[in-house]
Amino acid sequence: MNPIKIIKNRSDIGAGTRGSDMGIDAIEIAAINLENNFFNKHSHIDIKTHNETIYNKTKNTFAKRINFVCQQCERLREEVKNELQKGFFPLILSGDHSSALGTLSGIQMANPKKVIGVIWLDAHADIHSPYSTPSGNIHGMPLAAALAFDNKEFSKNNVSRSTENDWLRMKNMGSKSPIIKPENLIYFGVRDTEKEEDQIIGLKKIKNFSVDEVRDLGLKRSIDQALNRLISTDIIYISFDVDSLDCDLHSRGTGTPVSKGFITKEIISIIKSVKDTGKLVALEVCEINPLLDNKGNQMAESAFEVISSVLN
Repeated sequence: MNPIKIIKNRSDIGAGTRGSDMGIDAIEIAAINLENNFFNKHSHIDIKTHNETIYNKTKNTFAKRINFVCQQCERLREEVKNELQKGFFPLILSGDHSSALGTLSGIQMANPKKVIGVIWLDAHADIHSPYSTPSGNIHGMPLAAALAFDNKEFSKNNVSRSTENDWLRMKNMGSKSPIIKPENLIYFGVRDTEKEEDQIIGLKKIKNFSVDEVRDLGLKRSIDQALNRLISTDIIYISFDVDSLDCDLHSRGTGTPVSKGFITKEIISIIKSVKDTGKLVALEVCEINPLLDNKGNQMAESAFEVISSVLN
């Protein structure tokens, strides 16, 4: 594997709850407490954020702070692209999950002729758009933007012209749109969705390996099936949202915790298996919120356990 470059993206403006911008420091503290030199061993970049915009009183009900999320994704896109072109393996540590669009855009720009596969480890589908969202939080929209899905057939929101223009900007974040195709997207652990998302997933035939299915089928067999579905892809990006973990067994240190999720051992096995294919080009870890952790720093410790196990 190429040398690791840590990209610290402390943005949490796409989330509905503040605090995930502190998740990166919490992970570093977990490493320090273990006397692990991971963060000394690898060079890093800190990306400027727009976190001050949480005080912005301009209301955009169906895509909150979308203009600033676009800017943040563009900044991340450029860093990911540059580091890939330099021959590094980007480990992106992000606040909220909206930034995944920036990562995917950067991967595409660095690999314009390659087919990208995505493994999305998450309790949530993140496939809403401004037209279908019930919350307006953009951390629930990165995949719709990467897939160029408007979801207008499930529209329930009266979206303003300015929001439409910013949404178009998000869909065109990469070198070409869409960045990925639905058949090259694999979910693991999605279990908290809205009706509109279920309809979109069904209509587009996107595969979700639920926690129960993985345990019934067996972890190795599930991973093998997932990789077989991605056989025609050239490279793979993994996005690991910590709410894919079982909040009852680990902690509630994330903005949208969900019970009956994976344990770290299962997440580690999934990522290691993808890494072993030689196709893995980037890993993103996001949504650690130490302000909500009911077990000290447990969620960040779990996240670092995954990182240190798969990138040792």
